[in-house]
Amino acid sequence: MISGNDTKNLDVWLMGENELVQSFVKNSTSDISVIEGVMGYYDGFDGKTNYASTHHVASLLKSPTVLVLDASRAARSIAATALGFAKFHRSSRIVGIILNKIGSKKHENMCKQALASLNVPILGSILKNSERMESRHLGLIPVKEQKSLQNKIRKISREISDSLDIYKIIQICKNVPQLPEVKPKKFKKPTTTVAVALDSSFNFYYHDNLEALRREGAKLKFFSPVVDKKVPRCDLIYIGGGFPEVLGQSLERNTTMRKLIKKRAEDGTSIYAECGGLMYLTKSISFSKKKYKMVGLFDAETQMTKKMTLNYTEGRIKSNCLVSSPAKFHAHEFHYSKIRNLPRDAKFVYDLKIGEGISDKKDAICEYNTLASYCHLYFDSAKYASKLATGS
Repeated sequence: MISGNDTKNLDVWLMGENELVQSFVKNSTSDISVIEGVMGYYDGFDGKTNYASTHHVASLLKSPTVLVLDASRAARSIAATALGFAKFHRSSRIVGIILNKIGSKKHENMCKQALASLNVPILGSILKNSERMESRHLGLIPVKEQKSLQNKIRKISREISDSLDIYKIIQICKNVPQLPEVKPKKFKKPTTTVAVALDSSFNFYYHDNLEALRREGAKLKFFSPVVDKKVPRCDLIYIGGGFPEVLGQSLERNTTMRKLIKKRAEDGTSIYAECGGLMYLTKSISFSKKKYKMVGLFDAETQMTKKMTLNYTEGRIKSNCLVSSPAKFHAHEFHYSKIRNLPRDAKFVYDLKIGEGISDKKDAICEYNTLASYCHLYFDSAKYASKLATGS
């Protein structure tokens, strides 16, 4: 939204090292590429290594790192934090520091005095203020739900421009080694159609996954389970993650769409659903002391919970349903919900070695030709794109 470009995901666990580097090179068409870190700089798959951490990604891409430090409750101690990050790994790749949540000019000066001995450039200080990007339980509120986002972005951009040494940051970005070129992947001629649910309820999609479907011969058509009364003619319906619980009442009111999706599934149309899509296909979603009727394809109910489920997952496909067994895959799960009252004979397609899944390390329910799971997969590494786009 801020850059005006589509963002791409860089995740070593999901993609593998080679695919990650290739994806970055292919999509780095601008003069400067910005990689936003996640969690702490060295946080990855476990506490023993830096595997799948932001530092791991920076090392693979030979990228300089600007460390943003929360200085709101520290002054001289901020130097100890910075020193720890810089020395924790023999090649930290940290080339500069930005101080965030500075309370006053005096506070800023104290932090800078403390950091002076580290020989790491301070690239700017951002004052503590009320402007922020809104968030909820799964992270930032999606762009589609924020009406005044452009005005907020302009205001924050002005403050950032006045607070940071943009010229020095640009100079740092210029001093990076060249990565090897990547041959573009060939796109097949479209032979099938995939209808993708995309609105304020369902918008958690990796752009790479949608591109992979196109590359494997699928034409994408988008529809809204919230407002539309029909699903485009298609070979596959793809319902991704999102916040169906937030717009539960709107989804419930669209009785035509709920009945249509259930009928399409019963008639044999292929449906692939992830997380929020799984929840939508159950009988109901209970959230904030209210229960909303959903599609009812699966004889189960969704209960929102206070407990967060956040894991990298590893599993294998144990039976055929849209995708073939016995393929192994890496994925991730992130939700605040549980699937309740599943029948004992529910057909699970995934056995998880790592992660929780729907129940007891089992994930992905199969009904008719519908596959729905909590796991989010990266289609290229999981070899899903061709299977979903063409059914083979």
